[in-house]
Amino acid sequence: MKKPISDIAFTPAVKAVQERLGSRQAYAGKEARGGWSGTITDDLARFIAERDSFYLGTASANGGPYIKHRGGPRGFLKVLDEKTLGFADYRGNRQYISMGNLTENDRAFLFLMDYPNRRRIKIWGRAEVVENDPDLLARLADTGYDAHPERVFLFHVEAWDVNCPQHITPRLTSDELEPQSRKLLDRIVELESELSTLKDKPSSAPSNDS
Repeated sequence: MKKPISDIAFTPAVKAVQERLGSRQAYAGKEARGGWSGTITDDLARFIAERDSFYLGTASANGGPYIKHRGGPRGFLKVLDEKTLGFADYRGNRQYISMGNLTENDRAFLFLMDYPNRRRIKIWGRAEVVENDPDLLARLADTGYDAHPERVFLFHVEAWDVNCPQHITPRLTSDELEPQSRKLLDRIVELESELSTLKDKPSSAPSNDS
């Protein structure tokens, strides 16, 4: 029997805990119905195209974990094919922890958050760093973004899953808030204009003179 894709995360130790705490049967049912996906679907591609940040997890050879935040223009994490994602790595603090980890352990993890809609997607796979490939760098770099691209990270997708929205606090960026703020500001201007007109209008109250 073919192993379910979710075994990349549901190790025997994890399944033992699920069994002990009562969730193993539900996950086994999902696995029997197909479970997680191992390819980038249209829905996932659209989700990725809307993100302006994500978290990349790597680990050293001895298992020391590290999480790297990456931000950029919306859609800077790009779908290259149904199994591959890529992004240009811009100059940062020059610690190179993710790069060093990947030279000895290529297992990697992506965590993508959609705070306004309370969605989060987890992606397991393997990653590599590509240097000295100007064509690939040009393909993944974002024109107009004020940062210097130095290399490329490629992420080879093995499995992904959508988490439930529980406990996600909605947050909005300034760009996401701008349309609603603009409506409120326009309405304030409109009301101030109406108030000014009412103040300037001659009173039509009846005179008290007999």
